[in-house]
Amino acid sequence: MRRYRQVLGALALLLAWACSAPAQSQAETRVLNYIKQNLHPGEPLEVTELYSHFTEPAERQALGKLYNAFFRIPLFVAQYQQRFGKPPSLKVISQQFDLHTPEAADVLLSVMESDPRVPPFIVRNPHTHEITRVNVQMILNDPRFGGDLGRQLSGWEGRKAPPFDLARLNGGELSSSGLQGKTFLLYVWFTGCPPCMKETPQLVALTHIFPSREFSVVGANADRLLNLGYSDGVRRRYAREMKIDFPLVDWSKETNTAYGDIAIFPTLFLINARGVIVGHWVGYVPFTELRQAISRVVSE
Repeated sequence: MRRYRQVLGALALLLAWACSAPAQSQAETRVLNYIKQNLHPGEPLEVTELYSHFTEPAERQALGKLYNAFFRIPLFVAQYQQRFGKPPSLKVISQQFDLHTPEAADVLLSVMESDPRVPPFIVRNPHTHEITRVNVQMILNDPRFGGDLGRQLSGWEGRKAPPFDLARLNGGELSSSGLQGKTFLLYVWFTGCPPCMKETPQLVALTHIFPSREFSVVGANADRLLNLGYSDGVRRRYAREMKIDFPLVDWSKETNTAYGDIAIFPTLFLINARGVIVGHWVGYVPFTELRQAISRVVSE
């Protein structure tokens, strides 16, 4: 019940943020409507034209987010298919890329389908526009996506965790070298991610179950990496509302590359006291599964 109330509180917080920042939502809608109206089958969308047309700061912010999403969607779709055995819905895609509506995800997929440079790696229902089939092998064979996807789908368990030095949300720096000798869970997430909001209260509970000298959670926030509009103030309010007492850091481009260019949020890595990855999860993980995995590692 306590975790349920925390999730409701987080949802209320994010709703309040959305209502207080209509400019970002309106700018994204304007950009998407323009793209939809100027999309022609068999012709790539000219990014320079978009940046010339949209000059307001909120519009440029929306363009940056959509541009980032465009290049991550193939990896996400392929990894989701591999992880869950089915294609993601438009709603899931919109949630994973912090888009305001499933229709926004539909527009981005339409951009890919109209661009002759992008391989036809998906098949969609002509009426619902939902994805019905994903050709993972086609994405693997594409030089722009295949290398990253291969690294994402390869096993992480048993590998040495890449080192990191990340800026703390409240100032200072957190280095992986300072965590040597302690088991920790590296939790990569972003602020508007629905499965992350479900996961976070469980991680807070885990930090109260295991002694702090033996176990910690590191919350690596990817808002800046994904070019999202959440401010430090929103993140701090979110942390207070969720009663987060583990360190929060900004996930960097370099560290994201080292950890396989993460495509699905949240992604979690359980790293033992010797710095070896002993657990890797993609998407929401049930509390019991995490607690059992941590117990095994801490007791070694």
